[in-house]
Amino acid sequence: MQLLLPVVLAVLAGASIVVQQVLNANLRTALNSAVWSGFTSYFVGVVCMALLALVLREPVPAAGVALRISWWQWSGGVFGAIFIGLAILLVPALGAATFIALLVAGQMVASVTIDHFGWMGLPRHPLDLTRLLGVALLVGGVILVRR
Repeated sequence: MQLLLPVVLAVLAGASIVVQQVLNANLRTALNSAVWSGFTSYFVGVVCMALLALVLREPVPAAGVALRISWWQWSGGVFGAIFIGLAILLVPALGAATFIALLVAGQMVASVTIDHFGWMGLPRHPLDLTRLLGVALLVGGVILVRR
């Protein structure tokens, strides 16, 4: 029962990704530009996060803290931009279900690899038969969704 709220929130987060990508693809068509669609998505996201920081009264991190953070820890936005840009282009071509199925499969393969090696500061979770079977089932799901 204690996991119910986190599980429901994770499912809602997953649903929000689908809605975001469909809206971004529609915006691309309306603006006739994948770049400006992606920019708009990020701009609205920045405004929302700034408002959330204000509502929660989050202090701005000190410059000294920012300077001590490794260069690669700042690169999340680059991967977000790659994701948004590709999604804007691929959702209309593949459809939302196929895109998300492939997205989840890619996330799972990357996740078990990162966990297995303990990359980026995460604790190691070695790849075992159960995890490998889970990845295989996801890939099988992608094949079934795409049919």
